[in-house]
Amino acid sequence: MTSMPQTDSATSDSATSSSPRTPRPWLVVLTACAAQFLVVLDVSVVNVALPSMRTDLGLSAFGLQWVLSAYSIAFAGFMLLGGRAADLYGRKAIFLLGLGLFTAASVVGGIAPEGQYLIGARAVQGLGAALLSPATLTLVTGAVAAGAARTRAIGTWTAVGAAGGAAGGFVGGLLVDLLSWRWVLLINVPIGVLVLAAALLWLREGPTGTGSRHLDLPGAVLVTGGLATLAYGIVQTEEAGWTDPATLLTLLGGLVLLAVFVAVEARTAAPLMPLKIFRNRAVSAANVSILLCGSSSFGMWYFMTVYAQNVLGYTPIQAGLALVPSSLSVILGSKLAPRLMPALGARNVAVTGALIGAAGFAWQSTLTVDGTFLGTILGPGVVMMMGLGLATTPLATLATSHAGPGDAGLVSGLVNTSRTMGGALGLSVLSTVAAAVATPTSSYVAFEDGPDPSFLASQAYLVPGYAMAFRVSAGILVAASVLMLAWLPKDAKRAG
Repeated sequence: MTSMPQTDSATSDSATSSSPRTPRPWLVVLTACAAQFLVVLDVSVVNVALPSMRTDLGLSAFGLQWVLSAYSIAFAGFMLLGGRAADLYGRKAIFLLGLGLFTAASVVGGIAPEGQYLIGARAVQGLGAALLSPATLTLVTGAVAAGAARTRAIGTWTAVGAAGGAAGGFVGGLLVDLLSWRWVLLINVPIGVLVLAAALLWLREGPTGTGSRHLDLPGAVLVTGGLATLAYGIVQTEEAGWTDPATLLTLLGGLVLLAVFVAVEARTAAPLMPLKIFRNRAVSAANVSILLCGSSSFGMWYFMTVYAQNVLGYTPIQAGLALVPSSLSVILGSKLAPRLMPALGARNVAVTGALIGAAGFAWQSTLTVDGTFLGTILGPGVVMMMGLGLATTPLATLATSHAGPGDAGLVSGLVNTSRTMGGALGLSVLSTVAAAVATPTSSYVAFEDGPDPSFLASQAYLVPGYAMAFRVSAGILVAASVLMLAWLPKDAKRAG
């Protein structure tokens, strides 16, 4: 078998340039980005609503964990399947199916009379998101011609996704404070209906794969089961720890299923995921780099939120507002990257962004018990997220610009899977690191009307753990920058 060249020459520009373009490409970009915002927002928006959910529905601590985990496991597990389905059956069709499922599940979750209905609705939301998210990136790359315009469109998609993750705490706190926890889910319904209407009006079905439309069922079952099992194992580490036998068996089971999936795909005539895409240097290196960057960024939002509330005494809304400048900086970085890429090259911009992000994380690791907004939230937060915004856009551009038209959805799903699994893995690892460094004196307590001063004093032990988590994140980003320099194609300028 002849391997694909390890350079930028394996692009799809020639293949995609002849694809039909919509006369209003930025309407497509707007529609796709609105859907991506919803998907990413729901990863974190329910966090501040958990105490109210527990009180209203009588959920146990284990049940509360599953309100979060059901979404993330289904989201990560079905992502590659969603990406391949968009290639085989049409990106618009899968977009509409995913958004429909997501919106319907939001209704069920918002009116849930009992905890099991809420958890089930969150799992269906995750399935809808897994179908929807890869289609959003594929629609963006398919609507805008290759070159600087497409890079700007991908930058917009990246920025909106990052903003969705960043806005979760603030939006959730605002809705819980002004309305009720149910609106954390119900707010998706009017927005989802509007986006569905826009999709029906503005989206055009692009070309599907040139081969058979038969779905590789064994591959689909194996990769979905493997990713879901791995995601479940990662989520469980926060409760049981990394050394618990049940955790180790679950993680090992997920890895075994993925290994079997790779073996099956190598022998299947029409595989769900053609392994040849990994012979492309840009696709492989960009996805590994996205995984590493995601492992840092997801942890940043979590640790900054709990630090602001548990140590500095911020309310949920105050904590969300405090992180707004960081949210704006990641948008700025994502939009600045396309302007720098033609002159500097995609690889150099990505490396620079990772190093800037590492500097921000190193700064953040100096946080103290009596930290100030300017010195321990605003300054380092802006630097961290500016760097990650600069890094993520060129990486997503490199990965998607090297996909053939029949694999565009798959590669988009792979990009989203790398980011999601990286975030889940990174948060679990960093939480373990933080817990190992801290010496607990009390357990976490949620206060509806703000934390008690004595409780805040008892939480001072958490600060060294948070600081170590940020130091580890800085090290991960430095390692990512070295990997990018060594592995990403040198001639990456034309991807911008």
